Amino acid sequence: MGDVESDMVFGLGNKSGAAAAPAGDIIKDATTATFAKDVLEPSRSTPVIVDFWAPWCEPCKQLTPILEKVVRSHAGKVKLVKVNVDQNQALAGQLRVQSLPTVYAFRDGRPLDGFMGVQPESAVKAFVDRLLGDEGAEDLAAALAAGEKALEAKDLQGAAEIYAAILQEDPQNAAALAGLAQCYIKSGDTARAEQTIALVPPDKRDAAPVASVRAALELARTAATAGDVGKLEAKVQAAPGDHQARLDLAIALAATGKKSEALDQLLEIFRRDRKWNEEAARKQLVQFFDAWGPKDPATLEGRRRLSSLMFS
Repeated sequence: MGDVESDMVFGLGNKSGAAAAPAGDIIKDATTATFAKDVLEPSRSTPVIVDFWAPWCEPCKQLTPILEKVVRSHAGKVKLVKVNVDQNQALAGQLRVQSLPTVYAFRDGRPLDGFMGVQPESAVKAFVDRLLGDEGAEDLAAALAAGEKALEAKDLQGAAEIYAAILQEDPQNAAALAGLAQCYIKSGDTARAEQTIALVPPDKRDAAPVASVRAALELARTAATAGDVGKLEAKVQAAPGDHQARLDLAIALAATGKKSEALDQLLEIFRRDRKWNEEAARKQLVQFFDAWGPKDPATLEGRRRLSSLMFS
């Protein structure tokens, strides 16, 4: 993710969840004598990937660092054991290792899946994801929920680090990119938010969290030119029927965090003339709701009040 990923946690350390397991616990070397202790027994509780390699094997030198990186990114949910076939030929023969590199995944004491030859990082990630199965999906859902909770609690640092941890494993996760962009918006860094949301793949840009970020960014751009709240309030008091001034006031109020007051102004326009400027008040309300998110108290209040006016 380039510069965005390097800066996206505001220069802070990892706080995304449980401490990562020590490298010695998740990546180690094994021999024929220790294979049962290092692979078969641990695989009954944690999937174990076995990398069969040799010092003279150039493709092995390319694959092993990729395996280590992917395994570390899962923070102890999967382990990696490396076996030098030159020193453990009997074991390699028993497991029918015929070319290098060869990778086997063990679960419940038996080989479950595997591949031969160098694979790109994306393929190795997919291999591990298949190995973890539903557990990985549940962990992702839990992490996204934790990020959303931190964001709602205004813990921008904690939320950003959770989303960053997700993006380390899945750089194109739309929900995590949107969450991280929201962190930047709430910290006032709209430029970084723009960069982050631009990383969402084209086929995921209509997802609700992404649309919410786009609405928030559009609101931020509009608010920058809305004008001074005090002057706009005076203008509206002097001319209550000036709908444009009232609309500008609503945007300016929203930009300062006065959501309820912003709702008041837009709903007043809607009450006076709902068709004004091609329903500009209703459209602005919808943009507010999208930008604030469906769970925001102001969104819930605004939708309730708008519905009351529409059907009264």
